[in-house]
Amino acid sequence: MARASNSTSACKKLHESSINSQIVPISPAYLSSEVIGLTSRPHWPNFFGGPQEPRVSFINFKNFKFHPRLFVHRRTPLIFTNNMATAALPESSLLSLLYRSYPTAISADATELDLAQATPKIFSHYTYTDEEKAAIKQWLDTIHGLTTAFTKSDTNVIETILKQINTHLATHTTLLGVKPSVADIAAYAVLAPLVEKWSIEERTGEKGYHYIVRHVDFVQNGSLFSLRIPDEEKVVIDLDDVRFFPKAADPKEEKERKKKEKAEAQAAARESTVVTGLTKERVHEAPETTQENPAASKREKEKKEKKEKKEKQPRQPKAPAAPAAPPSPSLIDLRVGHILRAINHPNADSLYVSTIDCGDAPGSDNTSLDEATGKTVRTVCSGLNGLVPLEEMQGRKVVVVCNLKPVTMRGIKSAAMVLAASPRVAEGEDSHAGPVELVNPPADAPAGERVFFEGWSVGEPEKQLNPKKKIWETFQPGFTTTDNLEVGFDSTQVPSLASAETAATAATFGKLVTKSGGVCTVKSLKGATVR
Repeated sequence: MARASNSTSACKKLHESSINSQIVPISPAYLSSEVIGLTSRPHWPNFFGGPQEPRVSFINFKNFKFHPRLFVHRRTPLIFTNNMATAALPESSLLSLLYRSYPTAISADATELDLAQATPKIFSHYTYTDEEKAAIKQWLDTIHGLTTAFTKSDTNVIETILKQINTHLATHTTLLGVKPSVADIAAYAVLAPLVEKWSIEERTGEKGYHYIVRHVDFVQNGSLFSLRIPDEEKVVIDLDDVRFFPKAADPKEEKERKKKEKAEAQAAARESTVVTGLTKERVHEAPETTQENPAASKREKEKKEKKEKKEKQPRQPKAPAAPAAPPSPSLIDLRVGHILRAINHPNADSLYVSTIDCGDAPGSDNTSLDEATGKTVRTVCSGLNGLVPLEEMQGRKVVVVCNLKPVTMRGIKSAAMVLAASPRVAEGEDSHAGPVELVNPPADAPAGERVFFEGWSVGEPEKQLNPKKKIWETFQPGFTTTDNLEVGFDSTQVPSLASAETAATAATFGKLVTKSGGVCTVKSLKGATVR
C-alpha cells in the first residue's frame, strides 16, 4: 500500500465521500502523526469475524490543520504509522470516544493517554481508593491482554479472558462494583464489536456471555457514563430476548460456602490427629489405671451420691410459656431513608437501582460502604421507572421497608423496598398503571429514624420477616392515605385485626409517624394504597 501523492486532494475526497454513516470525530492531535490510515470499509480485522481484510488508503496529514468535520468509522481499524509504530483500533477509538464524551477532562491535543490516571479526571465527583486504582490498572492490563490475544488469534486466551470478565460482571454492575471507571469504557471499546457479531445463543444462551452483553448495553446507554455515542453506532441489544436465565451468583453466599468448606477440611484434619493422639495416650495410660487412687475414688463416690440424691427429688413443673404477642405492623422495620443517587437498572427497563442511606451500622447485613460519601448504604431496586421521574429519585428522603428478605432482581441484589402510594384499583385491573407518589417523611427526619403507625409502636421489628409467616402480606392492605394526604394504617382492612376481640382493645386507625413525632405524607393521592 502506497501513500497518496496528493494529500490535499485526498483529504478533500475524504470529506466529500463521507466514509460511512457510523462516524466518530478524530482528535486534532492525531493529525500530528506523519501518516494516518483510514479504512474505506466498515470491517473489523478477521479475528472479530470480519469476512475481508479492510482496504486502507493512506493520507499524509503532516502539518495538516485539523478540521472539526473530519471523522473516522468507529468500528474500523485505525492505523497510525510514525517511525513504524502502529496502534490498533481499540486504543485509538477509545481516545476518540473519551475526547468526544469528556472534552473538559480529555485534552484535544492528547495523542497518548495514561488510562490509569484518567478515571479521577473523568469521574471527578467520585473518590477512588488506592485499591480501586490498582484494580483499574489490573483491568486495563486484562483488556490489553484480550486485544493482544485477538491479534494473535489465540482462541484459548480469548475464551479465558471473556469468561473471567463475564464471571466478574455476574456480581458487579461495573468492573469496580458500582463506580464507573475508564476500564469500563476500555472494555466497551473492545467488546462492543464482538457482541455485535455474536448470535443470540452466544449472547444469552446457556453458555452465553450474559453479563458482558449487559455491561456493553449499560455502558453505551447508562447515564452513569453519559457517553456520546449516536444511536446508529450503538450495539443493538434486545433485553427481552433471553434464551437462558442463569442463577444469579450471590458473592456473600459464595464466600460463606468456600469458608465452610475450608473449615470442614480443617476440622476433619484436626479430628484425625486428635483421635490418633488419644488412642496412643490411652495405651500408655492403661497400666496406670490398674492402680486405684484413694483420693480420686472418694471424689467419684461423693459425686455419685449427689447425683442419686438429685434424681430422687421431684421435678418442679415448668412455668407456662408467656403468651405470644399478637401480630402487629410494628414487626415491619420502617425507617427514614436518604436516596444518595439512583440510576436506571442496566437489565430492566421498569426498574431503578438506588443507593440509600438507611442508618445501618457499618458492617450490617445487606449493606456496603459508599466510597463517595463514606456512608453505610443499601442497594435497592424499585419498579418505579416510567412512573416516577429519575430526577425525583435523587438526593431525597423516603420511607423504606428494611427487613424484607433480600431478592435478586435481574442480576442486582435488592436489600430494601421504597414505600409509594398509588390509586386503589378494582380486582382484575392493572395495579401498576399509576400514578405513583413516593411517601414523604418529615424533611428534618434523619436517615435511619424509626417510622411506625400510631397505636402500633409497641415491640421491636423483626430482624428479617419470615416469608412463610406472610407478615408483610397480612398488614400491607391496611396501608393507606387520608383526605389530608397523611399516610396511615387502617386495621379494619386486616381481617386478623378487625375481629371484635381486637377492636375492643386497639385503635382502628393510626398515622404513620417518625419516632420524633412527624407525620409522613404524600403529594396528592387520597384514599390510595401504599406499598
